[in-house]
Amino acid sequence: MAIARDNAASLFAEGGASTLRLILYLAGAITLMVLDHRADYLQRLRRAANVVIEPTYRLAGLPAQVARATRDAVVSQNQLADENRSLREQLLLAQARLNRLDALLAQNERLKALLDAQHDLGLAVQFAHLIDVDLDPFRHRVVLDVGADQGARVGQPIIDARGIMGQLVEVLPATSVAMLITDPTHAIPVVVERTGLRAIAYGSGATDRLELRDIPRSADIKEGDRLITSGLGGRFPAGFPVGIVATVGIDANGLFTTATARPSAALDRSGEVLLLQDQPQPYGPPATLGGAAAPAAAPAAATAEGP
Repeated sequence: MAIARDNAASLFAEGGASTLRLILYLAGAITLMVLDHRADYLQRLRRAANVVIEPTYRLAGLPAQVARATRDAVVSQNQLADENRSLREQLLLAQARLNRLDALLAQNERLKALLDAQHDLGLAVQFAHLIDVDLDPFRHRVVLDVGADQGARVGQPIIDARGIMGQLVEVLPATSVAMLITDPTHAIPVVVERTGLRAIAYGSGATDRLELRDIPRSADIKEGDRLITSGLGGRFPAGFPVGIVATVGIDANGLFTTATARPSAALDRSGEVLLLQDQPQPYGPPATLGGAAAPAAAPAAATAEGP
């Protein structure tokens, strides 16, 4: 029984000492807080403690900062990728619009040239658009969007702003087919503008070449000479540009002069053409496309000319 009393006394004694220490600690803490609040005595100590402890705070917060930076980088990269994709799409759209604008400007220029040609020469013409092209080595044909319903007829000449392109060879109700002057089966009477030499320009099967055959060796023809329609046969009115002489040579037999010419019309580029109506054939010097028209005399009757 005595042992039990000793243990209880020791326990209470230890509990009393602990309580007393706690009270002393609390009193000290309260005293320090009052002094710090009243006179800021612990300001320097607190700053020094912050300097010592701050690296620990930074180290503890480093994983969170790394995770946040990684997330921001990923989000920023995705945003940049989306913005880049959007900008590329806008650039492509703008480029497509610009290309279409360039095409429209070029078309307007061609139409203006056609209108100028019509105005300068006082031609009775009909506008037409190309809707199909057939340019194999044996057939140089184009399909136009006018036909018999619009007054088109077989044999009607077609021109662009630069010169003769060909003639209609087939007319349907709403469309028509034209043979170009470079078709291997086509021939057109021409005259050398400089000298008045008459010749026949044959299609070569190439859109950039006409052939002049069986020219007398004594004939005056040279590179750069301008070929215009002679008006013979009545199919093509006189005075329209046909081509420019590119080369002059001698045939294989050495009997005749041969020449090649570049077509004046933009056969491989024109998208709009003019169909010539019946034109009066003037006497005297013919008018030329793109230049001043010569005064016309009494019209002559037109006669049919085969291709």
